Amino acid sequence: MAGAIASRMSFSSLKRKQPKTFTVRIVTMDAEMEFNCEVKWKGKDLFDLVCRTLGLRETWFFGLQYTIKDTVAWLKMDKKVLDHDVSKEEPVTFHFLAKFYPENAEEELVQEITQHLFFLQVKKQILEEKIYCPPEASVLLASYAVQAKYGDYDPSVHKRGFLAQEELLPKRVINLYQMTPEMWEERITAWYAEHRGRARDEAEMEYLKIAQDLEMYGVNYFAIRFTIKPLDKKIDVFKFNSSKLRVNKLILQLCIGNHDLFMRRRKADSLEVQQMKAQAREEKARKQMERQRLAREKQMREEAERTRDELERRLLQMKEEATMANEALMRSEETADLLAEKAQITEEEAKLLAQKAAEAEQEMQRIKATAIRTEEEKRLMEQKVLEAEVLALKMAEESERRAKEADQLKQDLQEAREAERRAKQKLLEIATKPTYPPMNPIPAPLPPDIPSFNLIGDSLSFDFKDTDMKRLSMEIEKEKVEYMEKSKHLQEQLNELKTEIEALKLKERETALDILHNENSDRGGTSSKHNTIKKPQAQGRRPICI
Repeated sequence: MAGAIASRMSFSSLKRKQPKTFTVRIVTMDAEMEFNCEVKWKGKDLFDLVCRTLGLRETWFFGLQYTIKDTVAWLKMDKKVLDHDVSKEEPVTFHFLAKFYPENAEEELVQEITQHLFFLQVKKQILEEKIYCPPEASVLLASYAVQAKYGDYDPSVHKRGFLAQEELLPKRVINLYQMTPEMWEERITAWYAEHRGRARDEAEMEYLKIAQDLEMYGVNYFAIRFTIKPLDKKIDVFKFNSSKLRVNKLILQLCIGNHDLFMRRRKADSLEVQQMKAQAREEKARKQMERQRLAREKQMREEAERTRDELERRLLQMKEEATMANEALMRSEETADLLAEKAQITEEEAKLLAQKAAEAEQEMQRIKATAIRTEEEKRLMEQKVLEAEVLALKMAEESERRAKEADQLKQDLQEAREAERRAKQKLLEIATKPTYPPMNPIPAPLPPDIPSFNLIGDSLSFDFKDTDMKRLSMEIEKEKVEYMEKSKHLQEQLNELKTEIEALKLKERETALDILHNENSDRGGTSSKHNTIKKPQAQGRRPICI
């Protein structure tokens, strides 16, 4: 009996040690995760688990969102997860999203994971037209999104049509102009090529710095009925509320959260934030040094490739010159042989003619010495003598001409042999030329304003001092000044693009947001998210922006 009681007690204690759990699915902007949560967990327990898994420390910007009856709601930190009005079917789905937006993304967003999540969320809201973006700014933002995804522009890799499957522009912008996808791609690529050298995090931050100045950035719209009562009794009462209780609670929750974030910005950074910013500066400096090292290696590799190509070109040229010299040498040798043979033949002909002339002279002398008895024989003899003299004269002239021709052929032979000697000398010079010059590339010295780093083998060691941080701060200030100058140039480019595509705009396809944006621009001010509260709508229902 006692054993049975002990067994029941141990079984009951075992059941108590195994808490009940349920499955939760967390959807981020680029991934999905599933967790087993205890039934007693509050919203903060689940939220902290997600942040630890992502390695996210700037938790005050984010929240867990769920949908109930076509209305979005946020998980409360001090309330049990299952006490919320969520679906009881497992897995219970929550979306990990940015709930509050920074005023200045470059100064407030410290961690790279925080910047990346904001970039993905803002980009999605612009493409889904939850944030209105002018056409010319849409093209610029698309170019930064391409830089963040593909890296530096390479014409040999990023050929025409490589953006055909990418969603980069809002459909409203595409439908507003008579432009083909190829024309849009050409304009995006033109700006994309100018972003060379920017890393992914830098391109994403440039995207956020432009997007944060859009009219509807960080703004949520709700349909409300108006009366708001200010604290100052002299001012007329102005109240508002929504027909749905959940929306009223959501508006209040967002107002409180934005106020807390507003006050947080005006206070000194906590020790945790200071540590995060110091780590971010060190990481930025390390990445900058790594990018500079890679850039130097790439430059040296490109120079080596150019040197190799030049040497190959020179080697090919020398081979061609050697081939031509060989051919010239062969032609010279053939010409010299022919001239030598012709000179020999001419010389033999001259000797033969000289021999015949001597024989004719001898014959003439013999005829003169012979006595002619009769007058007829004398006349005939005189005629033969005359003919012999003419023949001897002709043979003497021919012999002289042949002798001159033989001399000319000897001179031509000598010139041919001299050309042969020069060709052989040229070939010998080409064969003895050095092929590869010595190369001793000297790595470029590092800039003096960069913190000192010691590189041993493949490992890197870093030594960051206060003076290095001051130098880095000065470098950041310098970059801010350069950014202001680039912003001015960027605005000029935006205006130029707007003027260029204005002729292709289809007025009948303009949306209400396009018209509102144009009216704001025509009134003489740049569009701002502070002047986007719409006019009263029909039936007394008006939107309010949070």
